[in-house]
Amino acid sequence: MSTATVSRGGSGFAAAGQSEADASATASTALPGRITVADRALRAVTEQASALAFGVGRDQVSVEIGSAAGGLALRVSAPLPIPDLDDTESVHAGATVIERIRSIQQNLRRNVADLTGRAVTRVDVTVTGAVVPTRRRVR
Repeated sequence: MSTATVSRGGSGFAAAGQSEADASATASTALPGRITVADRALRAVTEQASALAFGVGRDQVSVEIGSAAGGLALRVSAPLPIPDLDDTESVHAGATVIERIRSIQQNLRRNVADLTGRAVTRVDVTVTGAVVPTRRRVR
């Protein structure tokens, strides 16, 4: 479980991306106590963010969360959407697999940190397969 403690004195808790002045103002208006975020809540947020980053359904994503260097370490496994290989224009216009994975890692690091208020220090990605998204017709 993740825990953050907020005290009334000037020694408030500063969330990721929050200045010390903002943290002090937040701490002075917050009730004293503790906020506990269950691991399953972190997992659900991370799974949804991963599914959006990959462009697949949440049921196709597997996430493990740990800690590394004072922050969250994510291990994400998901299939990678690829263009239909018969569509040579899309294949040549697209980024390489490595470039796409690096982009996904950066997006996950930023989005999960924004959503959870915790630093994300590591994102390991395993591509479990390839899926061709179904084209939907516009009516």
